[in-house]
Amino acid sequence: MARSSIPTRAGAAIAALAMTVAFPAAPAGAEPGDWPAFRGPAARGVAAAGGLPDRWSSTENVAWKTDLPGRGWSSPVVVGNRVFITTCESTEPPEEAKKGLYFGGDRSEPSSAIHRWKVLALDLDSGSIRWERTLHEGVPTQPIHIKGSHASETPVADGGKVWCVFGGIGVFCLDHEGTELWRTPLPSRRMRAGWGTAASPALHDGRLYVVLDNEEESEILALDAASGAEAWRVAREGEKSNWSTPYVWVTPQRTEIVTAGTGQVRSYGTDGALLWSLRGMSAITIATPYEHDGLLVVSSGYVMDRSKPLWAIRPGAAGDITPEEGATTGPSIAWCQPSAAPYNPSTIAVDGRVYVLHDRGFLAAYAGADGRELHPPRRIPEGRAFTASPWAADGKVFCINEDGVTFVFRAGDAFEPLHTNTLAEDDMCMATPALAGDRLLIRTAARIYCIRAPR
Repeated sequence: MARSSIPTRAGAAIAALAMTVAFPAAPAGAEPGDWPAFRGPAARGVAAAGGLPDRWSSTENVAWKTDLPGRGWSSPVVVGNRVFITTCESTEPPEEAKKGLYFGGDRSEPSSAIHRWKVLALDLDSGSIRWERTLHEGVPTQPIHIKGSHASETPVADGGKVWCVFGGIGVFCLDHEGTELWRTPLPSRRMRAGWGTAASPALHDGRLYVVLDNEEESEILALDAASGAEAWRVAREGEKSNWSTPYVWVTPQRTEIVTAGTGQVRSYGTDGALLWSLRGMSAITIATPYEHDGLLVVSSGYVMDRSKPLWAIRPGAAGDITPEEGATTGPSIAWCQPSAAPYNPSTIAVDGRVYVLHDRGFLAAYAGADGRELHPPRRIPEGRAFTASPWAADGKVFCINEDGVTFVFRAGDAFEPLHTNTLAEDDMCMATPALAGDRLLIRTAARIYCIRAPR
């Protein structure tokens, strides 16, 4: 089947009240202003505090912008005064990619050019590159989609280390000064249609969790974060290529690692034991799960599939929790919207509402407690081509498209566009931004912007 867009990195009641609320996991040493992982410390994409600007351009409210080498669609992560970002340089220029959803971007053979897989650390205040490290050099063993990159997995960091995953290459751990502490090789396995990899790692309580879904031998891997030693490895039988980042869900009952897949959503205990599973996803799964008001939000919405479910799952599930055919609730299922989910972007939940940004430029909203439709998918004026996940701050929802135009909406039951912010017209944006205190970090194909109001 032809691919229509690339996955990137290309996520109830308040516990009756304290008994059902989940407590999000955060890497050790993470401070309130840090953004240490994909979509932040709780994978929600919501600013921890106010103060982020809601207006900018390529010159207005730009604290700094720094050109980046190579190509990568990983998100920046921030700990303290360090911004970490990965990229991959080629000795030959990559093919030029057009924007939007389309067929024909598949490539059956990898590039024959020498590539360099890198991680960079930037100064958060100035944007200057503090250090740059090449972690691997060689010819790629896998092809990627024309819109893809060999650096689509977002790193994760804590107060002293940063961990980078490059699919088919390895897992790398460095300290904040750029010294490599350990590396663990990863097998190169065939991905669907040669689209490449993109699932980012998750860090919790001294363990690094990596999902390796592919066409040959899917599995989930738990590594000791300090040494890289394997803690456990579990086969994901019947699973094929997916690009969803695992989510560590900490509830009053237990800690579990939730993995969204095409075959099943599966949740594992910290020992690797399967806790529960859920069938009924779409043919491709990319979005990251997350918790909101005590419910786990999971989505899967391949654009060519009739089934595009948006699930809300209660904590404490066990066994197969798939509801009966045609049902949208169950003992562990709070609600389901069977055809509501987006393809590439993760959904976002704010103040009891779940917002769904569709790749082709529509925005919808649902009640987080029971899934009621608050407003149906509404066309974003001049929207087009969304791959990055939305974010939220100060009562507003932000959606950036591949042209680098951000559409700002008032968070609420109604569809209420406020204004747009435009970056350079010759740039391309598919990476989900990072929110670090009062700074917004937007990665494009060419550079990274730090958006901040004057102080």
